[in-house]
Amino acid sequence: MCRIAGIIDKNRSIEQIEQEVKGMCTIMAHGGPDDEGFYTNTNEGLVIGHRRLALIDLSPNGHQPMKYKADELIISFNGEIYNYPELKKELQNLGFLFNTESDTEVILVAYAAWGVASFSRLKGMFAFYLFDAQLKCSYLVRDLSGIKPLYYCSTALSLVFSSEVKAFAESSYHYTEQPDWKIYFLAFGHIPEPYTTFNEILMLPKGHYMEWQHQSDTFEIKNYVQHRHVEEILGKETAKLALEQNLRASVKRHLLSDAKIGVFLSGGIDSSILTLLADEITNLDLSTLNTISINFEETAYSEKAFQDIITEKINGEHSGYTITPSIFSTYFPVALKAMDQPTADGINSWFVNYFAKKNGLKAVLSGIGADELFGGYPSFKRMGLLKQLKKLPKLILKKSLAFNNSGLKRSYYLSYQNTAGEYLFLRGIFTPDEIAALLNFSIEKVDRVLKNINIASAPNHLDNGERASWLECNLYMQNQLLKDTDTMSMQHGIEVRVPFLDQDLLGIVKSIKPKLKFGADRPKSLLIDAFSAILPNAIWNREKMGFTFPFQLWLKKDEQFLSSIKTEGNQFASKMVNDFRRGNLHWSKVMALYQAFRV
Repeated sequence: MCRIAGIIDKNRSIEQIEQEVKGMCTIMAHGGPDDEGFYTNTNEGLVIGHRRLALIDLSPNGHQPMKYKADELIISFNGEIYNYPELKKELQNLGFLFNTESDTEVILVAYAAWGVASFSRLKGMFAFYLFDAQLKCSYLVRDLSGIKPLYYCSTALSLVFSSEVKAFAESSYHYTEQPDWKIYFLAFGHIPEPYTTFNEILMLPKGHYMEWQHQSDTFEIKNYVQHRHVEEILGKETAKLALEQNLRASVKRHLLSDAKIGVFLSGGIDSSILTLLADEITNLDLSTLNTISINFEETAYSEKAFQDIITEKINGEHSGYTITPSIFSTYFPVALKAMDQPTADGINSWFVNYFAKKNGLKAVLSGIGADELFGGYPSFKRMGLLKQLKKLPKLILKKSLAFNNSGLKRSYYLSYQNTAGEYLFLRGIFTPDEIAALLNFSIEKVDRVLKNINIASAPNHLDNGERASWLECNLYMQNQLLKDTDTMSMQHGIEVRVPFLDQDLLGIVKSIKPKLKFGADRPKSLLIDAFSAILPNAIWNREKMGFTFPFQLWLKKDEQFLSSIKTEGNQFASKMVNDFRRGNLHWSKVMALYQAFRV
């Protein structure tokens, strides 16, 4: 896992470009503390930078940017390719030679063998830049699930790219504020892809690559996803066995590392399954599993009792940390500054990765994806109501703003009759009237922006469970969980791996009949049943606890934080901050206010 950056511009001094790319990499040094490297091609006006976090092939052979066949192919790569041993063996059988033990070289050789068709053969999490000197072509490539970020800006015959938006400030190009970003943010609690806070800076779509032609200084963005027909799994026992086998294989692949690796153990279903499987695998390999947990003095938020149930069943080394109000207040301002793009969440991820770093880990496994794939969120139970409400006339839906209940008020979003409206009904932070009051806009303007938002649309044919899963995966997980996790983990030089998003596993999950995944009354029933042989009853037979801090208790006592929210001249914003002080406003809203209106 690393950080990458680069600039292509034939019309500027190469020395100036080098200086700017070095500045971009310095800004992102936290994400690549082990090494730094650059590549310059004066003829093409090209400079690539790389900050390395070494996990596979820790030797200097893994240095990047990496070259293949002299300077014919160059790569700067962020991520992990989990099927690289299999690809390497296949390529060796074709006569290709290797000089390193890294997965980075496998990407280069795979491209040399198969060209752009190689992108679809990579299984893992990745964002990389690849330069083909013979074709005079550059590629930006992002993984199928969008686990790793890759931002770009193309204006005036130039291309700038980076792993973080913050790094663009080190380049001398002019970036203008995206005029609608606050509307997006206050509605979603994040800025949905492809948008950022800047007009010119966009996120490359997942499962796509950009092809930049150096001779014409033009580009195209192309989808490299290959859709394969998979027979639907109709039987429950078959589904359980396929799920068990594929998740076990995924965990084994995700444990591949030459550096110290562990598992985040929250005590919930997903992390407990990952921990138990990882323990079995490491025992077979005669190695030791490292697990890490976070807890609180406030017992209502602590899952220590459930963590203890799992740690008593494994042979690994467990480290538990308690976050006190004092520790939180000390590091909370640091965590706020670590944000790359505005988000109403992510602070918890900063802290858990802080302690992972303290424990000497360089990579950790996380349960992200399980709730989205197997129906773990309340949204799955609300899809029937959503479907019925959508049948109401727009005029009736718009009258829902008259309710005092925020859940009922969000019914207004369904009047948009688009994917964004469905998602915002389920997970919206502020309602349109609140956004209008906060930004001093008309509700009509808010409506116009959110109706015309350019984000992916959910397929119409999906049933309730599959539709909820699509919304959670492609909007909430994509834009909130994965983005926040990447930003906050890389602040500490920690790589977070997500076995539930393994491509082989995703293929199996997609092939399972929806009724088997979402038909039971108990959330995530299929996942629980698939691992009933190892998962203790006490872990799943209880109320779900989301991994959240006692924010409601702590933040209302943090006057420095609350006073940094600029409310002068805005009575509605001031009222909301005071409502939070009185305990009448959820912490996510005050976090959003801070991001949108901080002094």
